[in-house]
Amino acid sequence: MANDNKVKQHIPKELRYSMRDFQNEFPNDSACLEYIKNQRWPEGIAPCAKCKCDRKHHRVGNRTAYACDHCGNHIYPLAGTIFEKTSTSLRLWFYAMYLMGSTRCGISAKQVQRETGVTYKTAWRMFKQIRSLLSDGDLQLEGPTVEVDETYFGGVRKFQRGRPMRGDKKKTPIVAIVQRGGKVVARAVPDTTGKRLRKLIRKHVTPGSVIYTDEYYGYFRVSQMQDRLGRRMHYKHFTVKHSDGIYVRDGHIHTNSVEGFWSLVKRGIGGVYHSVSPEYLQTYLDEYTFRYNRRHKGNQQFKAILERASLPAA
Repeated sequence: MANDNKVKQHIPKELRYSMRDFQNEFPNDSACLEYIKNQRWPEGIAPCAKCKCDRKHHRVGNRTAYACDHCGNHIYPLAGTIFEKTSTSLRLWFYAMYLMGSTRCGISAKQVQRETGVTYKTAWRMFKQIRSLLSDGDLQLEGPTVEVDETYFGGVRKFQRGRPMRGDKKKTPIVAIVQRGGKVVARAVPDTTGKRLRKLIRKHVTPGSVIYTDEYYGYFRVSQMQDRLGRRMHYKHFTVKHSDGIYVRDGHIHTNSVEGFWSLVKRGIGGVYHSVSPEYLQTYLDEYTFRYNRRHKGNQQFKAILERASLPAA
């Protein structure tokens, strides 16, 4: 009977990373600092500016510095990272990243404040710094099938439904491009004109891909698109007419994948963050796309965030 009541894990064993694992690997600030040092300089072997060659370095007392074992010159693992000059415990930083990587819909700064005892201002600043690392940049979606859709985020327009009119100041347009079974790109944009949408598609979608959209007029010329040299990009474009209540056509023409991503973003922002200003909206989108693009990594998403945070900004 005991085996029958055992909770089944849907995450494969190699992708699990529990709170117990976190506590065992990072019990204190020293363990966190050592991890960052090994990310930058494995085994503490780093270029020494004075010796002009690679040397073994050892930690200097309780400081965040490591000294060359030959000449004593110091190196600083936190230099250039989001942790540089921080007065907040490194372990709290790591814990915040663990929470961000272990949740599907996000974690609020208020929740971190309640759990750790830091001020709300400190928790908000930490998350702001962490989100600044999560952009996947000019990610190229390899296809062969992608879905494109746009939505609008922001204030409520009284007595109006559907897409905002051009010049609307209440809503911020967002465009997402999802590779079926693969990754997603999401961008906050000034508008959703055909020119803007085609520019995003040209930038992120491989030529020759099959593109699925709704009937929005901004997508009408997708199949005729050319690259910057005037060559046809050979996109195959199919639409589904949502205004007629049609959501799937011929079994494969739909935008359900990108609609699922929008549902995740809207539930997360509305339920966890409640309100996001247009100024920071893109960083929140980066957070959701980062997790979505690594959804098959289970709880190892934390390590993916930590790898970026451990290295200095380019």
